[in-house]
Amino acid sequence: MGWAGKLAKPYEIQNGDKFRLKDFDPADTGKFRSSAEAEGILQKGVAKLEELQSKLYAQRRCALLLIFQAMDAAGKDSTIKHVMSGVNPQGCQVYSFKAPSSEELDHDYMWRTSCRLPGRGIIGIFNRSYYEEVLVVRVHPEIFDNERIPPELISKNIWEERFQDIHDFERYLGRNGVVVRKFFLHVSKKEQKKRLLARVEEANKWYMRLVVASAVVDTLENLHLAYPTLDAKMRKELQEAKALLS
Repeated sequence: MGWAGKLAKPYEIQNGDKFRLKDFDPADTGKFRSSAEAEGILQKGVAKLEELQSKLYAQRRCALLLIFQAMDAAGKDSTIKHVMSGVNPQGCQVYSFKAPSSEELDHDYMWRTSCRLPGRGIIGIFNRSYYEEVLVVRVHPEIFDNERIPPELISKNIWEERFQDIHDFERYLGRNGVVVRKFFLHVSKKEQKKRLLARVEEANKWYMRLVVASAVVDTLENLHLAYPTLDAKMRKELQEAKALLS
């Protein structure tokens, strides 16, 4: 396992049934004690991400979808900005999902995210996602009412059904070459209050960015990416084209 995998592994959730958010300290910074200690590794991660993204784009076989969920003031926007700072914009797309529009409400709840999935060779980033449908919508019935689902289809198990829909959808994506990585940026209620009051860059965000960058690099490295090679026929055609131009 490389350095990126070792940094990201402690925060990777493999078994959701046993996961409890309270078991993770929002102030955890691993073995690092300051942003200065981690800065060099973060820059190394950003540089490595740029290299791997270039190969992903050239190979055009897989796509990478990064989903970010968090409470307000947890740092989604700044994390996306810093981690993806070295990536070629041509091979990356970012979508922020807010309250659904009237057009989006005329479709099933997955539609607005489905039509923004990254194509092969692209890193797609969702700032919030279809998970809002089992979070915000769950506690705001008026949003659910606006979706105008036929009453006979709304069972007492509606939320469990939506969790299953999401689970099946992500399995479908994986089977078709779209690798999904989900990030929940954890912040304590005390820290959230401080950030909402101050809205400044404070100490714990640098480690979050480092872990996210490490997880993305580790994911791409495990795809065994490489630039496409020319076969004999393509090399011959290239030489013929070169001769015509000379």
